Amino acid sequence: MRTKRKLYKSYTREFKLEAIRRMDESGRPASEIAMELGVRRNQLYKWKDQLAKNGEDAFSGQRGRPKKQDQSELTLLKQDNERLRWINGVRVI
Repeated sequence: MRTKRKLYKSYTREFKLEAIRRMDESGRPASEIAMELGVRRNQLYKWKDQLAKNGEDAFSGQRGRPKKQDQSELTLLKQDNERLRWINGVRVI
């Protein structure tokens, strides 16, 4: 019997920024803040890393893989190449 996978909960940009602010300014353990907010502790650290890497572009709201029209030509060619390597469910190259 197959079970349905649990849907991901999404959080607003403001929620994430507030969580990071609390983590940075409160002096309390991240686990305590995570418990208050109802998220996992490691999620707080992931959000903090995303903010550090992307700055103002962090938490833009786009999830998952970019749409086809937004992908680079090289990425599209690599995907096509991989698809063409398979014949009848068997990898030929």
